Amino acid sequence: MKKYASLLLFALLLNGCDDGDLTVDSVDFDAISAQSCDPLINTLIYKLKAQESLLLQLPAGSIKNDPTLPNDPLIYNIDQDGNGSYRFLYRAYDGTVATANICGAIPPKTPNVTQEWLAISGVIQIATAQIEETDATTGSSKITGYNHSINFKNITFLKPSGIDQVMAEFPFGDLKTTVTNPVVVSFTDENADYCPTAKKIYNDNGISSLVIENLDPALIDNSATPVGTPRTSLINLNGTMNKVYYRTYSGTLPAETSTYFCTDKTPTTPPVLDNWYGKDGVANVSGIIQVTTTEEEKVYRHKVVLANATLRKSNSSFKLGTSFLLGTFVTAK
Repeated sequence: MKKYASLLLFALLLNGCDDGDLTVDSVDFDAISAQSCDPLINTLIYKLKAQESLLLQLPAGSIKNDPTLPNDPLIYNIDQDGNGSYRFLYRAYDGTVATANICGAIPPKTPNVTQEWLAISGVIQIATAQIEETDATTGSSKITGYNHSINFKNITFLKPSGIDQVMAEFPFGDLKTTVTNPVVVSFTDENADYCPTAKKIYNDNGISSLVIENLDPALIDNSATPVGTPRTSLINLNGTMNKVYYRTYSGTLPAETSTYFCTDKTPTTPPVLDNWYGKDGVANVSGIIQVTTTEEEKVYRHKVVLANATLRKSNSSFKLGTSFLLGTFVTAK
């Protein structure tokens, strides 16, 4: 990459090579994937070549598994003395370097570091995008990971010669993180429940639930809908009706779920682990609540479907699919 070659960043002044020291004419890590010593917290990120390394140290939590907005990356300042929480440096070695040299609790004695360039100022920019898989049949999607693009701006390196090297831009590359258990909304029981007083429809599987709160009262009526013409309304998080939430719990919901969902105030046990909300619907396009009612001998059966609905948490989002069945419930004649 030209931006690397133009740096002549690491034309290290190594005059003697009799001992196997590496003489570096230029630095090019473009083809090297970034890795992390501690993938859960990503406090040490690195790139390795045969006898070279790029090392980036960050505090825990600096890499966030949530997309950044366009042109609004996370920004951190490199510590001025080069010895704080945000550090970036390049090293050359007199032999082959491996992950154990970087991540080992007790680093091997060899290879030796022959040259080190330490960043003493500059800005770290991290732009994050989610990685997702889409089911071609259902249209549903799931988040499987995140791609973190790391770039440096106005960075200054302290060279062994004592002469600073300043670059307007220095791209580090991408770090990919994995979502171990992607969120998949699934209920084995197609029977939903209805809280007529609280105006809620919900379904659950014991450890997660999908709820429509403050339901549009026009959606539930004890009369059959024409074939192919369900009653419809839109998800509207910030309005007064049709707020959709998908929640996971750190414990198990009670067997009698009405005591949990149909009360005026939702109990605090089990605690909510994650809370995703339905993205506002667009008429005839997305986020549509559909209720189809059929008449039987003693009851009316109401089938509730979410069409082209998307669930969000912060800047992350996934699709429930073209037609997601929340469930079916009955009301008496």
